[in-house]
Amino acid sequence: MIEADRQHPDRDELAARALEVLERTFGYGSFRESQAEIIECVAAGGDAVVLMPTGGGKSLCYQIPALLREGTALVVSPLIALMQDQVEALRQMGVRAAYLNSALSFDESMEVIAAVRRKELDLLYVAPERLANERTLSLLREVELALIAVDEAHCVSQWGHDFRPEYMQLGELANHFPNVPRIALTATADAPTRREIISRLSLENARLFVTGFDRPNIFYRVIPKDNARAQLLRFLRQYHASDSGIVYCLSRRKVDETAAWMCTEGIQALPYHAGLSAAVRSANQTRFLREDHIVMVATIAFGMGIDKPDVRFVAHLDLPKSMEAYYQETGRAGRDGLPANAWLAYGMQDAVVLQRMLNDGDASEERKRVEHQKLQSMLGFCEVASCRRQVLLAYFGDQLDEPCGHCDTCVDPVERFDGTELAQKALSCVFRTGQRYGVNYVIDVLRGRANERVTSAGHDQLSTFGIGADLDQKQWRSVFRQLIAQGHLNVDVDGFQSLRLTPQCRSVLRSEAAVMLTRDWSRGDAKSVSSKRAEVIFEDASDSQLFSALRDWRRAEAKRQGKPPYVIFHDATLREIAITKPERLSHLEAISGIGQRKLELYGADLLLVVCDSIMGDTPG
Repeated sequence: MIEADRQHPDRDELAARALEVLERTFGYGSFRESQAEIIECVAAGGDAVVLMPTGGGKSLCYQIPALLREGTALVVSPLIALMQDQVEALRQMGVRAAYLNSALSFDESMEVIAAVRRKELDLLYVAPERLANERTLSLLREVELALIAVDEAHCVSQWGHDFRPEYMQLGELANHFPNVPRIALTATADAPTRREIISRLSLENARLFVTGFDRPNIFYRVIPKDNARAQLLRFLRQYHASDSGIVYCLSRRKVDETAAWMCTEGIQALPYHAGLSAAVRSANQTRFLREDHIVMVATIAFGMGIDKPDVRFVAHLDLPKSMEAYYQETGRAGRDGLPANAWLAYGMQDAVVLQRMLNDGDASEERKRVEHQKLQSMLGFCEVASCRRQVLLAYFGDQLDEPCGHCDTCVDPVERFDGTELAQKALSCVFRTGQRYGVNYVIDVLRGRANERVTSAGHDQLSTFGIGADLDQKQWRSVFRQLIAQGHLNVDVDGFQSLRLTPQCRSVLRSEAAVMLTRDWSRGDAKSVSSKRAEVIFEDASDSQLFSALRDWRRAEAKRQGKPPYVIFHDATLREIAITKPERLSHLEAISGIGQRKLELYGADLLLVVCDSIMGDTPG
């Protein structure tokens, strides 16, 4: 810190310079929560571990210190798409940035290496596996490094949801470059994952910044599966008819089938999973990033690091394996801060499939135990009757004092009742049928259905036969799903998916503990008032028309440059232009997201679009 203080002896001066860079280069008038403190820490030579929600401005926390310090900043990033997006966005703002990855040709790589040696770069993005190459380390030793940033740092944790072995060697960077400040950043890390990030990256002396996990612009909704495709289609047609979004599925086959089905329904859908060729994945991802109205149907192979800010929804047709995965995946919606939806349809079979995948995996027994606990937390989130956002934030150690009013359980509360008697009937029937049958069979017995299978087993003579005739199949499936989520039942995923009692259920059967259930079978789906139309709202029709004209101009300009539209401007910037209708370049300077370089590049064109729209002309 002594050396760092010599470089920046005046903290007030450092803060002023940081704000100047924010305004002039990035076009923003003020920092968000904790950004200024993090930037000051790293710019002054300190180490930091940063947990900040997606869309919260993590990148600025190392990009601005990179511009304040002497030398080139090294940024470790896991995905080619993320590097390309961020580098292109920085170049649009006049920042000298480049990346080294496998997408470059030999000659292109040599050009970047030469630029590094000539000290012509402010930021250099590299993949983690490249740092295992001695030639890369030798190159970095030749130059002065301003700082080292490790993005998506949760990938270093074996207990995290997206562990990547190539991240394991990054702790050695502290030995290779002992006097270079380091910053690790992630949007998703529970307490064990945080501890492992700090340990594996040798950041024990770093300052920890946790800015909260809330994404208030996202509306969270979970519904029980009841013809999930039809439910999804209603949701999309009613609330996202022409929006970009992501639909997550658990298997590659389901991705392909869902994408094909959506196309037959008139929705522009593209598949993405590891089973597709690299060329197809790249082409589909490029279309998603550069075109409007595209829905990507994907496995979890797609998404991390995708910088597209105007994803208006993320839908899950299958249950995520953990709260971390759910938070990370839903966080890809609404990165621009505008309204977005997180929609999830799940059923009991989802839990069975995930448990089977967990059991069949080659992980250690300790790892499987932890993953099972994570899955139970995810099930509990789905079944909660209280504010869903409070439960989600509490999982990560964050606190929301009052219900959010912006999730399905807040605006459309589900009825909660004492379901102890129903639970006792269900558990008793599982016991009396020998714990050898699946849920549908047990429900047949409960409802008194004397079919051939039930009578041949003699289960029509049981005391539990017909004691649940007052509920239908759908209602009983809801009861069993909730009992599994609460830990009173397990499903034998290695056999015939037979239901098994757990030790926890004994107190229920003995009437020593109550079971609270939700009457979710009475709820609607996307037609309910608790779904929200995630769109950019304008009070004045002329504002909306100008916004559309600005988007058309942006689309044409991005196509001309061969770039994603959002690296030109985000929707939030265009929305502010549409509302304020600037008449001079000096007016544009006050718009968030327009720095000096973008003002020079696009200012005249923007004013022309505004003028033409006001005059009633259609921009060409």
